[in-house]
Amino acid sequence: MSQRLHLVFGGELVSPDSAVFKDATQIHTVGIFPDYASAFRAWKAEAQRTVDNAHMRYFIAHIHRLRDEAQPGSPTGEFGN
Repeated sequence: MSQRLHLVFGGELVSPDSAVFKDATQIHTVGIFPDYASAFRAWKAEAQRTVDNAHMRYFIAHIHRLRDEAQPGSPTGEFGN
């Protein structure tokens, strides 16, 4: 059974209508969650906490979509070898 992991992260954007971070070194990683429902709750809490700053945005990344276990590993997956 595969896990459907989700990453919640965010930070201050250059402008409210973009998805470009003002300072990528200051990205806030909220955490990795085992399902969308828990990731959504974490995203909502951070979005509500920063509602007064129009430049702050939080996102949910679907980590499970980045890796297909049926496919062979990429060269970066073998970096330590």
